[in-house]
Amino acid sequence: MKFSLGPILYYWPKATVVTFYENAASSSADIIYLGETVCAKRKELLLDDYLNIAHMLREAGKQVVLSTMTLLESPADIRQLKRYCDNGDFLVEANDIGAVGLLAENRLPFVGGSALNCYNAQSLKFLLDQGMKRWVPTAEIGERWIKKLTQHPHISSVRNNYEIELFAFGQLPLAWSARCFTARSEQKPKDQCKACCINYPDGRKVNSQEGETIFVLNGIQTLSGNRYNLINEIVNLHDFIDIIRISPQSHDTLQWLDLFKKNQHGLAPQTLPNNDCNGYWHGEAGKDTSTVGTALLP
Repeated sequence: MKFSLGPILYYWPKATVVTFYENAASSSADIIYLGETVCAKRKELLLDDYLNIAHMLREAGKQVVLSTMTLLESPADIRQLKRYCDNGDFLVEANDIGAVGLLAENRLPFVGGSALNCYNAQSLKFLLDQGMKRWVPTAEIGERWIKKLTQHPHISSVRNNYEIELFAFGQLPLAWSARCFTARSEQKPKDQCKACCINYPDGRKVNSQEGETIFVLNGIQTLSGNRYNLINEIVNLHDFIDIIRISPQSHDTLQWLDLFKKNQHGLAPQTLPNNDCNGYWHGEAGKDTSTVGTALLP
């Protein structure tokens, strides 16, 4: 089993991003994703900056993947997408069907990001036929759903042709919108947002009237209020999951990466913090925490 660091979903200052990846270069991650996937207005790092980081990480022995935008809103976004797809050096994670089309047209292999919303065997087979070599299931797909898809007659015969990468740690990406709710929460119009999401390194919490955090605003992206954490489930995943994805947070990301690796055979189970959840994995409400199927030592 391999371990990856997903793209940074939040808007961090350039110096913070560079420091994070300098530390990641000597981390236990096997695969590292780079790129802005949420909002084109975030310009602390441009593609050339990510490519410089990519070469540094590759020299450190990491596999590097460039992640594309999820919601394209302008001709400039499409031009940037083409630059990512035509980088000529690194594998690309397609987070939009337009990226799939560009990569397939050029006969380039790609990672199918969770935002492609692949729920059935027909969609999965289509993506595989387009050149997908790694699939990241969408957030709400749990264990039984993934197994059912991969055991479908159209898919089981080609299972050795692609990898499955599971989002296993971090706030779950749930939705994207043409509106920016972070800007709206600061009474700013989207066109004059001043990239205010940089003030929230882990997004801006949305609480219910009862005080429960139900969502996290991240620019135009809405994330889960609770942090998804499958650290105690990974011992049971070796037979059908190839890669475990850790989504970067502003604190302790690499420490959690090490904890996941230590517990991949069930030897270092963890007590989940109060704000962590695993409900989707067990076919329950996403914000719930279940011990069903969890491997814990006595």
